[in-house]
Amino acid sequence: MNDNDVPILRKIHELYKTFHEYRNLVPKQDRFSVYERTENIIIDILELVLEASYVSKDRKIILLEKTSVKLNIIRFFIRLMKESKSLDLKKYTLLQGIIDEIGRMLGGWIKSQK
Repeated sequence: MNDNDVPILRKIHELYKTFHEYRNLVPKQDRFSVYERTENIIIDILELVLEASYVSKDRKIILLEKTSVKLNIIRFFIRLMKESKSLDLKKYTLLQGIIDEIGRMLGGWIKSQK
């Protein structure tokens, strides 16, 4: 399997790149707390999706559901960063759009496995 065969990986990669570009724009007190935690969860999601693309159907659904939970955690943290003014509305909207698209892709993948 080639990583390009899994479109959701490209979208998660886009999320990481976009989020990483905002690193220096986030206030220092937030950069080493909620920002860093969110960045780590994005990497966790990337790892889970990569793993899910290689495992059997039984294991795959477990990994995809775990990924879905982590995606919801990211949604919450991104909203928290907007509310605490760590991210402006434009950046928040862009990130939430990417996250929503990942969520739709993930939901479709989960549905196809059941």
